Amino acid sequence: MKIAIVSGKDEGPTKLNAFDNALTDAGIGDVNLIKVSSMLSGNAEIKALPKLKAGAMVNCVLSEITSNNPGDEIAAVIAVAIGDKLGCVVETTGINKELNDLIDEAKMMVEYMMEKRGVEIKDLIVEYSTTTVESIASVVASVVYLNDDIIEG
Repeated sequence: MKIAIVSGKDEGPTKLNAFDNALTDAGIGDVNLIKVSSMLSGNAEIKALPKLKAGAMVNCVLSEITSNNPGDEIAAVIAVAIGDKLGCVVETTGINKELNDLIDEAKMMVEYMMEKRGVEIKDLIVEYSTTTVESIASVVASVVYLNDDIIEG
């Protein structure tokens, strides 16, 4: 299994536009996202996000938050744990919360999921996006499940 871990942030004139702009900033704005639960196959490989086919149906785990309250600090965090037998992904978000607290929360959750399954963590990756809202802003962090059908060229 191959995955890409991405993040993005942006403002927009509406909440929907801000979210769409953040997805575009992350490189996943021109595809249809299918939110899936948090499981990976064993020894998942992390790759750079390739150019995706416009309109492709793309499986992902998505952490996202949008705010229209100027001055809010918003954050989307995703943690990925990879083991030999399987891997797990967790997501969390926060408004005006300490980023390190959100990162620690994500790590704790993914470590717990792996421990409950009796799987040793070989690799643990945290990705996040954060911004201060000017007008209407959105942040995203995502694990994108890659396959040949969705990759352009």
